[in-house]
Amino acid sequence: MAEKKTIKKVVETPDNRLEVLKTYKMYMGGKFPRTESGRYYKPLNEQGKALANMCLGSRKDVRNAVVAARAAFSGWSGKTAYNRAQILYRIAEMLETRKAQFIEELMQQGSSKKQANAEVLASIEAMVYYAGWADKYQQVFSGVNPVSGSYFNFSVYEPTGVVSVIAPENSSLLGLVSVIASTIVGGNTAVVLASENKPLCSITFAEVLATSDVPGGVVNVITGKLKELAEYMASHMDVNAIVYARADKKIEDQIESLSVKNLKRVHNFFVSDWMREAHLSPYRIIDLQEVKTTWHPIEVIGASGSGY
Repeated sequence: MAEKKTIKKVVETPDNRLEVLKTYKMYMGGKFPRTESGRYYKPLNEQGKALANMCLGSRKDVRNAVVAARAAFSGWSGKTAYNRAQILYRIAEMLETRKAQFIEELMQQGSSKKQANAEVLASIEAMVYYAGWADKYQQVFSGVNPVSGSYFNFSVYEPTGVVSVIAPENSSLLGLVSVIASTIVGGNTAVVLASENKPLCSITFAEVLATSDVPGGVVNVITGKLKELAEYMASHMDVNAIVYARADKKIEDQIESLSVKNLKRVHNFFVSDWMREAHLSPYRIIDLQEVKTTWHPIEVIGASGSGY
């Protein structure tokens, strides 16, 4: 009986095949909408090859994101600090399970495999770091103030509100994760403008947030051009503070000028090397908190003059 020969058919990919690029949508209110403007752009790698189709955010996208962040603020700030710690730790767990995807995206954007692996691991550690501070920064930084009268004086920290975050351009994952974690751990909600030239990790990280028990609207991620959107993020009257994590001094001056309208606080979180542990600090949390001082009498004096 003649033996049957197995014939392997080799399927070759034609050189002129049109590659189907992934479209990365934005993240608002727990959903992934496309930009209302219908515009998009294609970030390029170092060889000039298009990496993806990215939404080109507009003024209306910023407004929609702020509305979502404001709606989520009371629920998020009202959670216990321990519960927020659990949720941030869950984000770290989900980052751990998707390491391979983040490493691949970082490599597409120009990192070596070693650099990409180190950045992903550092991002996980940064999230765990801030999760650990969630129920501790109040004890460390709040306090009972010395006074001379018959009353107690307490100073405690409360979240600022809705924060515009202009994420780093020089660190598309670790910088992004660090500024978001330090913003939301204290009860704030965030409207984040992702890196313009290296935006892939920002929306993949949004997918992590969407599956990590983070309520919709706590973090909202917009992609687009800083020169176009900085004005709207700084001038919006329902934004309470701004985190600016880039090095362009001209844009920073513009933001500070526009923020005066409703007395927004502007914080510069720029770091030249995000792989250095020095950028991890509980003071980043405190920068986005407001101090509330409470006076409480030690005793109440009755009409007879005696305490009761």
